[in-house]
Amino acid sequence: MIRWLILAVVAGLLIDAPALRPLSTPVLGALLFVTFLSIPLRRLRIDARFLTVLLLLNFVVVPLVVAALTWPLRDSGVVYVAVLLVLLAPCIDYVIAFSGLAGGDRQQLLAATPLLLLGQMLLLPVYLGLLAGSAELLAPGPFLKAFLLLIVLPLALAALVQRSRRAAWWEQAGEKAMTPLMMATLFLVTAGYGRDAVGEWRLLLVPAALFLAFAVLMAVLGWAVAGLFGLSTSARISAIFSGVTRNSLVVLPFALAMPGSLAPVVVVGQTMVELVVMVAMVWTLPRVTRLLLG
Repeated sequence: MIRWLILAVVAGLLIDAPALRPLSTPVLGALLFVTFLSIPLRRLRIDARFLTVLLLLNFVVVPLVVAALTWPLRDSGVVYVAVLLVLLAPCIDYVIAFSGLAGGDRQQLLAATPLLLLGQMLLLPVYLGLLAGSAELLAPGPFLKAFLLLIVLPLALAALVQRSRRAAWWEQAGEKAMTPLMMATLFLVTAGYGRDAVGEWRLLLVPAALFLAFAVLMAVLGWAVAGLFGLSTSARISAIFSGVTRNSLVVLPFALAMPGSLAPVVVVGQTMVELVVMVAMVWTLPRVTRLLLG
């Protein structure tokens, strides 16, 4: 499966197709629908320790790491704000699918999704105000739209399907569609926005290095914090993915509304770095976990 995901990313980078950008949201919604479909929603419960770890990682550890890593960019204007914007927002969508591919606890991560979204809606303006003195970009509209289209709608459809007589058939079909939809999502994001990011590669060198450093640091810190709270192996994997993966597709509308053309390029640059990191994590994290935990 990993080689197919890599192929989708490479194919997207080779094709310059901005017209495909509007398709990324519905395809991502379809991916989340089949992800939700594979989870027994009526029996969904969240573990207090897991939720504590997720909130601690995303709203305490991440802001501290971001503040330290982005210090060299503090005089870079819109680039600095764009980096802050994307790194401070925890992912609420495809992190569930990637976490599941690595053996993580998708059910727990799904149950925590509304709280992660609410937390970033409330705290992003605060953190941006503290670090950059700029919080006026964060009107609630784009967040609410993303929440409705990428979480509420797919989740409601999955719940309805699970109550139907053909629930088993739908679940099997969803499992077969998971990899193609994952490939389509990666392809559309990289095909729609990747060429712009590649064209500005000189300006993205420092942000890209920061994005990679952030992913590595949060993987290590996520492992440590999850271990400190005694999470199970699958919950630990999901917690690490949550700390590493950022909400780039949801914050992109904010970047598009910022002055100039650099902000969306920075956000898409983070997406490209993150996609490579996630594919690598899907392959390496289960192996590292088995090696260290037995």
